[in-house]
Order: sequence, then structure tokens, then C-alpha cells
Amino acid sequence: MSLIASFMSAITLLGTPAEVYQFGFLYWLIGWSYILVMPSAAYLYFPVFHKLQVTSAYEYLEIRFNRKIRWMGSFTFIIQMCLYMAIVVYAPALALSQVTGMNVYFSVSLISFVCIFYTTLGGMKAVLWTDAIQVIIMFGSVLFVIIKGTIDMGGFEYVWAKNKEWDRIELVNFDPNPTTRHSIWSLIIGGYFTWIANYGVNQAQVQRYLCVRTKAMVERALWINMAGLFVLMISCAFGGLVIFARYWDCDPISAGVVSSADQLMPLFVMDILGGWRGLPGLFVAGIFAGALSTVSSGMNSLAAIVLEDFLKNGCYKTISERASTVASKLLSLLFGLLTFALVFVAEQLGGVLSAALSIFGMVGGPLLGLFSLGMFFPWANSVGAAVGHVCGLAFMFWIGVGTQVGLATGDVTYPKKPLSVSGCNLTGTTAGFSSTSVEYLTSSETSFVPTEPPSGILGLYNLSYMWYSATGCFTVIVVGLVVSLLTGGRDLGSLDPRTLSPPLLWLRKWVPALRAVGENLNDELDELRETSTSEKDGGDLTSGDLTSIISKLPPRTLDGSLKESKTDKPPVVLDAQALPREDPAKLKSSMSDSAFEDGSSSLGILKEEEEDGRSEDLGLENCAMSVDDEDGATSLTIPTTHL
Repeated sequence: MSLIASFMSAITLLGTPAEVYQFGFLYWLIGWSYILVMPSAAYLYFPVFHKLQVTSAYEYLEIRFNRKIRWMGSFTFIIQMCLYMAIVVYAPALALSQVTGMNVYFSVSLISFVCIFYTTLGGMKAVLWTDAIQVIIMFGSVLFVIIKGTIDMGGFEYVWAKNKEWDRIELVNFDPNPTTRHSIWSLIIGGYFTWIANYGVNQAQVQRYLCVRTKAMVERALWINMAGLFVLMISCAFGGLVIFARYWDCDPISAGVVSSADQLMPLFVMDILGGWRGLPGLFVAGIFAGALSTVSSGMNSLAAIVLEDFLKNGCYKTISERASTVASKLLSLLFGLLTFALVFVAEQLGGVLSAALSIFGMVGGPLLGLFSLGMFFPWANSVGAAVGHVCGLAFMFWIGVGTQVGLATGDVTYPKKPLSVSGCNLTGTTAGFSSTSVEYLTSSETSFVPTEPPSGILGLYNLSYMWYSATGCFTVIVVGLVVSLLTGGRDLGSLDPRTLSPPLLWLRKWVPALRAVGENLNDELDELRETSTSEKDGGDLTSGDLTSIISKLPPRTLDGSLKESKTDKPPVVLDAQALPREDPAKLKSSMSDSAFEDGSSSLGILKEEEEDGRSEDLGLENCAMSVDDEDGATSLTIPTTHL
């Protein structure tokens, strides 16, 4: 449930019905993209993080490329989440303002500081538990409102017939034009890239995956999450049809009853539940639950990113556990206040749904491209990754900002479905609008006729926002591979195979070029064996010498059987002298290194073990490495969890 709560917020509950009300039911197709997203997250991206046992998702970028790429990825994530959380906070403020008449900015302040309070004090545990409760409230309130509204309108048949009459029932559109706002291609393929950026490599989700005890539990949670997301999306989309069936002859936006399409759902709630004391509050609670769950997840993940990537691995490497806890709470507070400030920017971005998905594409797309470049293209190097990521961000911000300017000037328009005001009360009030005054409207019907999109540079700004993430991702990959090729590529022999996605490891059996991955890593084993032998012969072997030798071992992949270690078992011991040169499979633990080509260190063992006909990737949680001399006079044991 916590996985559902992370990115299913008030934006979904308010934005999806508003989208369907204005543009038709075609948006329901995005639900099918989840069927592609969840397996990809479970079997292509998550196994890499699981094997490496990273604290920060962006620690992967340091292992695969270098520390500068890690910082670049972390900074990009900070930008994405701050902008996104500002929209998430702004959406329920609109709802609360419509239902209660409360000032929007007062609502924003209330939501922000409640979330800052429990996230700062409770940390990740508070986030997980509140997410679970908030998902129940969110589902319950939305389903109740939609079912009650459908019954009041005369049932499913009436709702469907009225929307079909007004050309809102469009189940599929095969138009391949990328400037078409929604089509089966943009919603399923473009939607896949938009959401895999969140569920595959986003810190807010990876942080949750790594909190789960076993890999199988994460996979099961993602499948359950897929079903929950699909049901919620279809429910909210149908809610848009119900709202139109209510206001088909008196559009509240044209009538001036609401100032934004995102306020249609709260208006509808007040119309059908206004006489039921307390029930509108149930809906508001659901909206708030969606917002709080997402913002708390974002604040916690941002604090973890800054702590791990910029403090512990940057300017303050010796920070104590107590100081880390205090720093984490202060960082949560800081990002909460920053989110509050950015709300004033978010309100200028238009509809909350398209604004949120645009941000996912503009920032999350290039970030997805950076991770995919590392996991699926072993030839890519750090120079290509850096140049590709910068080019991807620049290109997508150029399109995104240009589109916003075009919308403001009227150069970019999106055709909407026809709307009518012929049934509005022209003299005073309408009972359906909770006694809200409606001005006389000379036009009885408003219809938006599609126009041909402009060509050239301005035509680029008409690119559907659903393609943003895919465009940014492929820009990073293409530029990154070209630059990597021009700068010499990557030495596959020194590449840690754990940094590659499982399909790449499977393809090593069939693609000769991939067989070189990691083949040179065993040379360091020889250095360890020979150096330790030389030191022992000289009689002056010290713990410091051994530590220096062992620290030079990079992460590696070794053949052989390896069982999952439990924390209550004694450490696995490695005797360097007992390792024959021709049989490295006896090595049971892997040391990290910051010196392999342009990568850095982390923990974990890559294992492809067949057990009961299944392949499993396992990590070591409690292992140690020791080298003893023959007399037992010198002994060094190094727990891998502290390297």
C-alpha cells in the first residue's frame, strides 16, 4: 500500500476526473502501461539495487560510473521531487478551498506543516504506516463518491449514454502523430517510460524496496501495486464521466463557478453530499491522505539522498550516527519548507495532472536514461553518461519551458471536447452549484475545434507531454553511447557485472562481446595472494598492510555456489593462502574498491544460483574476510558491512 501511496496522490484524485471531463475517456489507456511498468521494475531494475544493497539509489551511479555522476543524479532527483511535491501540496489546497471556502494559501500552509511535523519526527517508519492508512482512506472516499454519484445520475447506462452523446467515449486512438495529446501509443508506451522512471529508479520507491526483507516480497508487492493502481486509475477516470453527466448542460468552468478544472471533483462532492453532514469531510480526508502520503515519502527520500550522497560521501564523511539522525530530521524540515515556497510556482503550471507528468518527463526521463545507460549498455563510460545526462536535461527543459510559454501566449493549444452552458440558471443561482451565483452567459455552448499544430521549432512545443520521459531517456542513451564511443568506451574486463541488468548477464552466454565483462577482476585475487605470501615470508605482515591490500579488491562476480547469509550465523572466513590460482570459485566474500577504472565501491555479491530450477540473486548481509598467518600470530577480520 505504501508503494501505491508514493505517486498516487491528490493529483490523481483531482486531475484524472478533470482530464476526462475536458478531453474524454481516452486517458483510461494509461492504466495498461502499469502492466508493463511493474514487471520491468521487479525484474529489470530492482535486482541491480538488491544485489548491491545500496542505501541511496544513486549510489549505483558511483559504482557504475564515478562519484561525480552520482552527485549529478542526486541533484537531478532533488529538483524533480521538490517541483513535484509543490504540485502535490497545491492540489488538495484547491479542493479544501472549494469545499470550505478556506483561503488556498492557508490550506497549503496547513498541509505542509502537518506533513513536516510527522515526517521529521517519525522518519521512514512513520511514512510507511501513515501511507498504508492513507491509501485505505483514499480508495474508500473516491469509490464512495463515484458510486453515489452514479446512482444519483440514474445508473451506469445513463452516465455512459450521456458521455457518448457528447463525444467523450473514445476508447482508443491509433494516431501515430507525437503531437497528438493522447493516443494509444503515447499513453501506453509514453506512459511506460513516465512511470518506470518512478517505480524503477526513483529513490522514494527504491528506499521502500530495500526496506523489505526478501526479494520475493518486493516482487509480490509490485504485482499487488499494479492491480491497485489500475483500479484507482479506472475509478478516477470513470469519475470524470460521472461529473460530466451531472454538468453536461451547464459547465461550471465556463459559468465561472470554479476557477480551475481541478476543482470539479470537490464541487461535485458538495453537490451530491452537501446535505449529508460529515461526508464531504470524508472526501477531503481522502484528498489530504493522498497528498500527505506522497509529500512525506518525498521529504524522507530527499533527506536520505542528501545525507548519503552529499554528507556521508562528500563533505562530512566521519559523521556519527547520532549526528546523522539529527541531520536527517533537519533536512526533512528544510525540504518541507522549500516545497511550501515552490507552491507559488506550481500554481502557474496549469492542470495538476499534466503539470506533474510533464515534470516526471522533463526531469525523470533523463534520470531514467542515466540509469538505463549504465544497466543496459556496458560500453558506456562516465564521460558519455555526464554529457548525455546534461544534453537530455537541457533538451527536455527547452521543450517543457517553451511549451509553457506557448500555452501562455496562445501559440500552443489543446483541443477540448464540447461543453455547454444552455442549462445554467441565468437569473440567480443553481441548486446544483450549492447556491453559487452564475453570471448570464450569452453563449449556450462552447466547443473547441481542433486546429493543425504549427510546424518547425514551434511544432516541437506541441509534442505530447506523455512523450517527454521517453524523449529525455533516449536522448541520454543516444548521446551517451556516441560520446562513450568517441572517448574510448569502457573496459569491459574491469566492469562489475552486478551493475548490469539481469537480461544482460543472461545474454553473456550468447553474445561473445559480453563475455569479457568482469573477466579481469580476478587479477586482483592474484595480487592479494602473492602480496600476502611475500609479506608473510618477510615476517612483517601487519593488519594495516592487509587492510590496504584487501581494500584494493573491486566488487566482482565469481562462479560457484553461494547461500544467503543470515545475521545470526558466524561470518564467512576467507583464507587468502588457501585460494588456488586456478579456482577462484572458493571466494565467499567480495571486497569493494574505489579504484576500478572510473567506478567506486559498494557491497553485495552477484550470484546466479540454480536452486529448485530457479535463479536467485543473493546479497551477503553479515560476512567477514580474514587472513591468518600459519602461526596464528597475525589475524585480521574485516566485516564487509563496514567497508
